[in-house]
Amino acid sequence: MNPDLQGKAALVTGAARRVGAVIARRLHAAGADVVIHYRGSEGDAVKLEADLNALRPQSARRVKADLLAPIAPRALVDAALAQFKRLDILVNNASAFYPTPVGGIEATHWEELIGSNLRAPLFLAQEAAPHLAKQAGCIVNIVDIHADRPLKGYAVYSVAKAGLAALTRSLALELAPSVRVNAVAPGAIAWPEDGQFEAAERARIVATTPLARIGEPEAIAQAVHFLATASFVTGQVLAVDGGRSVFL
Repeated sequence: MNPDLQGKAALVTGAARRVGAVIARRLHAAGADVVIHYRGSEGDAVKLEADLNALRPQSARRVKADLLAPIAPRALVDAALAQFKRLDILVNNASAFYPTPVGGIEATHWEELIGSNLRAPLFLAQEAAPHLAKQAGCIVNIVDIHADRPLKGYAVYSVAKAGLAALTRSLALELAPSVRVNAVAPGAIAWPEDGQFEAAERARIVATTPLARIGEPEAIAQAVHFLATASFVTGQVLAVDGGRSVFL
């Protein structure tokens, strides 16, 4: 892979597993040093850190933090600066995802879903912005195609992701011209591990995807990498969904 991120430092939230880990590996392969944020996946974070440091010593550091804690944004940014002396890329990937049918929504659902998907990215961006500006850096938010077309039964999650899409565009204005801000909106990428979608629902989703399959996490990592290097792109939300947002 072309090392087009050589000498840069990236902070990826929710980076220990699944899509986040693939994003971290992709940015690292392109030359970036990486801060691996995680909350509960200690074993996965330890392994990823070891794998990346085996490829390039002292190029990865894991940091545990609860993104709903007020101190988390500063702690994560400080960790990146302490380890790598700079911050060029912030990827807001961490996300809570579960159904909240109307009639059963509780305040705790709102706090967790809005907190992880919208509040944390906002305060992380605010904390990181001065340091990103020094490097003409960028922010990439992981949104969802359901920011535009809400997913039935997932009202609070859909609202949170719609807010993150709006935040992406707002920050692109607020932080220009020094910091670029974009987003990736995944479609069906790697089914949830907790069985939220039954077989019939999975088949329906594939049937409404023009490319007739779900995507791989690498497709999202590819898009993040592109936006991290696309020097004249800001304020955009890139759908990576096999064409499903066109069909819906």
